[in-house]
Amino acid sequence: MAIHTNPREVARFRRKKRIRKKLRGTEDRPRLTVFRSDKHIYAQIVDDVKGVTLVSTSTLSKEYKNQARPEGKVGSAKLVGELIAGKAKELGISRVVFDRNGYIYHGRVRALADAAREAGLEF
Repeated sequence: MAIHTNPREVARFRRKKRIRKKLRGTEDRPRLTVFRSDKHIYAQIVDDVKGVTLVSTSTLSKEYKNQARPEGKVGSAKLVGELIAGKAKELGISRVVFDRNGYIYHGRVRALADAAREAGLEF
């Protein structure tokens, strides 16, 4: 893990560690994790028992770029949520555990989660 000196990042990593002590993705119910950078948003579904990423997508993926570009970062997060839910359905995944990765459940993180729920993922 990189050394972070920004107090907000330090606080996020502390929250992340505290959350991950309790959250585990299993084969029946994998973990949907979100990473948010300044420009992009990433989502992946992980089976923590096997240590394998089952599905991933982001604003940099081919599927995203083939879609009509939404306006703003929140619109992009909604589209990524729909894409990850669609990919999960193709693999037969309908129930997940949501890992917000230490981010506040607001804005882009919330938009991605709501879009994934609307597209059929249950959490």
